[in-house]
Formats: sequence, structure tokens, C-alpha cells
Amino acid sequence: MARESLRRYLSKTALLAAVALSTCCISCSRSIELEKAYNFSSFNMDQVYSDGSLRAEPFAADLCVPDFTGDLDAEDVDAEGFLLFNIDTGEVISAHNIYETFYPASTTKVMTCLLALRNSNPDDMVTIPEDSDITVSGSSMANVKPGDRISMRDLLYGLMIPSGNDAAAAIACHISGSVEAFVDLMNEEAARLGASHTHFTNPHGLPDEDHYTTPYDLYLIMNEAMKYDEFREIASTPSYTATFEDAEGNPKTESWQNGNGFLAGKFSLPAGLHVSGSKTGHTNAAGFCLVMGERSDSGDNYISVTMKAPSYDSLYNGTACLLQKINK
Repeated sequence: MARESLRRYLSKTALLAAVALSTCCISCSRSIELEKAYNFSSFNMDQVYSDGSLRAEPFAADLCVPDFTGDLDAEDVDAEGFLLFNIDTGEVISAHNIYETFYPASTTKVMTCLLALRNSNPDDMVTIPEDSDITVSGSSMANVKPGDRISMRDLLYGLMIPSGNDAAAAIACHISGSVEAFVDLMNEEAARLGASHTHFTNPHGLPDEDHYTTPYDLYLIMNEAMKYDEFREIASTPSYTATFEDAEGNPKTESWQNGNGFLAGKFSLPAGLHVSGSKTGHTNAAGFCLVMGERSDSGDNYISVTMKAPSYDSLYNGTACLLQKINK
């Protein structure tokens, strides 16, 4: 919740409290007995006020909430929207167009992975359904076919490492029974996390004009996913080989390479930083996108988001430039 929105919320709360108190006083003056009247003496103030001041813990106490009206470092990164937050201290290191909506492409799969980890067991065996057969030309695939049997753990690697759209659809059907029902779950979770400018129409990020998010909302989703050890392990793996069974019960092997240019060794992170989780995304409409968790040698944790960079090189050069600000 942005600080101004929080301020308006608290002002409305104070007004409602004043009205309630006024009503109570009027009732008392008329000697009206209230059934099951509230006993104020039973209220424990220590449950609300931890430091003796007249304020409650704010909704966004553990989140990074920018409190500026302009942009920070808007000229340093060749992308239409970006941010860099220290998620341990809440420091907003850099931000630009963080509340503007963009197409997320395959960064959508962070939400898909989060919901899979929350609603299934990594050892569950998944039979790939017919609905996972993606026919969009140029679609990134894990090469899992209808009838294949694979563990949820391996399917999540197939989701995050090669960015398999077929894996995303299979996970959606396994969790919710259909892609449509899973999308409802995605939008419910986005609302719960406060990602109020996000709307999903599919679990993989293939183009749809009604499928969008913002850099800040993507941070909120990534921040939640990074709380899971399994997510951090899967989303920071450079390569992975899965062995499973095809529809006839024959063994099948797929080897996948992570598309993150830092994990693939094509680009270098600033000294002292390491990838602790990431997801790339690219379509013609979305441009080149990257959401990434970073950990420093000193133990601090960060999340960066870069959206709608014009090229693959500009995405990683821009993100590296963004991350340089950590050491300044």
C-alpha cells in the first residue's frame, strides 16, 4: 500500500471512530441499554500499540514502499520500467515507472510456481493432460507431452528453467482441474498480495491484451515466492535434467538450460552479488523482461525488476547497471 493511500485509509478510520464515539455518547445520554454492549475494559491496548504511541502496525510494514513522487535514476537503464529494492531493510534503491502496466510475458510463471508450491507436494506425480498441448508458434516448451508422467518437482524445473508453457498449463490443470480455474486462483492471490494493477488470463504469459502487471506488483509476487526454499533453489539453477515416463511407460529424459543471461554466463553480475532466484520473459509486445532476487556476500537480499527492455543485451546490461547501485 503506498504511503498516501495508507494516510487516506487511516484518516477514514479515524473519522469512522469519531462518528462511532459520538453515536455512543448520544446513546448514553438517552439512557439506552445496548444488548451485548462492548466492554472496553477487556480491550488489551498492548495488542495494538507496541511502542506506546497511538498507531497500529501498518499493512505494508514488511514491504518496500516508495515515498517519492518522481523517478530515481530514470536515465540509467534502457527499459520502460524497473526497480531495485533491498528487501531486508525496505530501502528503495532505484525505481522508474513502477506503477505503469506492462505485459509480463513469462515472468507470469513466478505466480504459477508460487501457487504450485503452495497447493501441491513436489513428490506428486503429474500426468500431462491434453490441455497442456501448446500450439502457438515459437512458444518456449519443456517438451512434456500428453500422457507423460512426471513429478511436480521436475515439472517445476520444466516451468522455470526452459520456461515451458506446456509445463505451466499442466501445472494449472493438476492444481485446479482446468486452466480457467487456475487463472482465477492466480488473480485471487494477486489481490491478496496487494498486486492491484495485475490481471492474469493464463498461467504462462503468452500474449493477451488483458494479461498485465506492473514492476511493483511483480516485486510483490516475487517477494512472496522467494519465501519458499524450493522456489529459490529451482529459480536459481543454471541447468537441469529430468527423467520421467512417456505415455507408454518408457523412460524419457529432457535437459534444460536457464535463459537468464547471468546464470548462463553470458553476462556478469557486479562483484559480490549472486542470483538467488529469477525468471525471464520475452514476447514482441512485452519486450525483454527479468525479475530477479539477488544476495550479496554480506548477506543482504534484493529484488530487481526490469520490464520492456528493447533487446536481450539491453536487458542484461541495464540490469547490471541497476545492480551497481547496491555498492554505491
